Amino acid sequence: MMRTAVVTAGIVALIAVLSAVHLTQGTASTGVLDVLSAVVGNGDAQTLAVLEGSRVPRLLAALLLGVALGVAGAGMQSVARNPLASPDTLAVNAGAHLAVVAIAAFGLSLPTLPAGAAAFVGGLAASVVVLGLSGGGSTSPRLVLVGSAVMLTLQSATILLLLMFEQETTGLFAWGSGSLTVSDLDATAQMTPVVAVAVAALLVMGRSLDILALGDDNATVLGLKVRRTRVGAVLLTVALTAAAVTIAGPIGFVGLSAPVITRLLTPFVPGLGKHRLLLPVSGLVGVVIVLGADVLLRAVMGSAAAVRVPTGVMTTILGAVVLIWLARRGRSSGTPRQAPAGRVGVATSSRRLVVTSVVLAALLVAAPAVGLMLGDRVVLLGDLANWFAGRTGTALTFVLDQRLPRVLAALVAGAALAVAGCGIQSVSRNPLAEPGLLGITAGAGLGAITLITAVPMAGAWHIAGAAGVGAMGAFALVYGLAWRSGLDSDRLVVIGIAMWSAGMALITLLIVTSDPWNTAKALTWMSGSTYGRTLEQVVPTVLALVLLTPLLWARHRELDLHSLDEDTPRVLGMRVERSRLVILLAAGVLAATAVSAIGVVAFVGLVAPHLARSLVGGRHGRVLPVAAALGAVLVSVADTVGRTVIAPAQVPAGLVIALVGTPYFVLVLWRTREMRT
Repeated sequence: MMRTAVVTAGIVALIAVLSAVHLTQGTASTGVLDVLSAVVGNGDAQTLAVLEGSRVPRLLAALLLGVALGVAGAGMQSVARNPLASPDTLAVNAGAHLAVVAIAAFGLSLPTLPAGAAAFVGGLAASVVVLGLSGGGSTSPRLVLVGSAVMLTLQSATILLLLMFEQETTGLFAWGSGSLTVSDLDATAQMTPVVAVAVAALLVMGRSLDILALGDDNATVLGLKVRRTRVGAVLLTVALTAAAVTIAGPIGFVGLSAPVITRLLTPFVPGLGKHRLLLPVSGLVGVVIVLGADVLLRAVMGSAAAVRVPTGVMTTILGAVVLIWLARRGRSSGTPRQAPAGRVGVATSSRRLVVTSVVLAALLVAAPAVGLMLGDRVVLLGDLANWFAGRTGTALTFVLDQRLPRVLAALVAGAALAVAGCGIQSVSRNPLAEPGLLGITAGAGLGAITLITAVPMAGAWHIAGAAGVGAMGAFALVYGLAWRSGLDSDRLVVIGIAMWSAGMALITLLIVTSDPWNTAKALTWMSGSTYGRTLEQVVPTVLALVLLTPLLWARHRELDLHSLDEDTPRVLGMRVERSRLVILLAAGVLAATAVSAIGVVAFVGLVAPHLARSLVGGRHGRVLPVAAALGAVLVSVADTVGRTVIAPAQVPAGLVIALVGTPYFVLVLWRTREMRT
């Protein structure tokens, strides 16, 4: 009890210090003495106005958010029996965020409590889907993979609403990363009873959660109604998350980091293993994380600049570090890493290969032709033929000249991402690996946007080079961090997801600090769009495809051997590390040039190789060209659909692909789960 009291008192004292510092930070010149004078009732009118108008509401919001997210994260980890569970990894934040943005997009202005109820429904639906697809939670990192797939879909839908209803959702982009900029105490005051009741109810359930942690069978033997307990805990934790999102948007990874940090104190305070102590201490640690991130942000950037930066950016970066630490600390899945599944027997069918090749060749002709014809203005096939012959008028020539770079960018970027996915899946022997989920595309996007921000007039080759540096740096970190006495496939993808989250947070940070009102710039890069592309920007991707695809195809036997196991290539005399390095470098360059052409796009490198294997078997001599064709067609069709369905408005191709790719990703997860069981 003494240790518990000392640790709790220490955390409370730290919160008090951070709160005091927090109150002194701001654009107005209000120092420590001014704040102390105001606290004891001797402050001047200006100081009181500053404190009451912005600083106290911001502080109280931070306190409430920290408690809500910290307790919610601890409860979710207990329900799922997984230290990786949190409002972020279970997509609860994303579901609640989508609900709030949908309300604003359709012109509805709801009071705080109804808006919170809508966020609750969205978050609850997301958590039910994730827990259902992952089997109700387990110690496997695959819970995070399912949650990340659902989160990407929900974020894609959210970005789509932000683009389609730009006027109605003004200001919600930065808010979507979690912002403590609150104008008054209204939302905080109305959400405080919700948080208090939910926390109290979870504390009452503390003993039941202790028993639930023993496992469903043991808990049932001890008389616990497992399903009722789990449902009740899920409802309460989602309510806490929805309250936090209603106030400040989805502040990332606080619910993951707070319980993890709290459990690290268990050796010093054994009582923290019990939920009636774990839950409130996690809430206090959550307050420390939120306040600490906000204080650090304003101390480093200055109060004026930090106003534009969402606090959630800082907590997401911290949470990515915690997620990487958890992935490295966790044990291997214990199962051999298997090659991405492909129906190898099909490889002997020449007829099927010929039919597939003919169909893909036809699609490679039809997809760009349709892409040139459709858009905000429909072009007839005869007009298209005349354009190729140089016999069209000025207006039609202008339209088609603008569309051609977009169509070519979609084709070559899709092919590049698909070929990169083939190489990465083979070397890592992970059917879930692809440039997006391994952080490569986020790293490439970060490199490209950094250069564009610093040098707005940078040329296509410079942007491609910066994207390449970012991609290589991101993948080097992911691969190096995932290596621990071998390369565990689940660990690789979880660390990749952490790097992807950190990369996207840094992209948001760059954009809101350098060009905060240019939301279109952010969404274009973060959702993958061919808008405004020129032929010059397509050239680096074309060159990378022409040079590196034959290189990888020439090593198709090495790719086959890599996909088997770690020992067979060595027994056959292959220099494994050198071969792996060449393949990964080629894949990274392909992904980087694709990002420089169309921005950050996920799932193409996952879907195209899997479809190719289902059509022509598992041998990479056939998989590589088929996957390249499928990737080109997929992105081309997605781009055409995005430019046509709501013309003259446009949906970025990356959003269309994410909406299609997520179900496929979940299907792959389900199949590989069956293989392992």
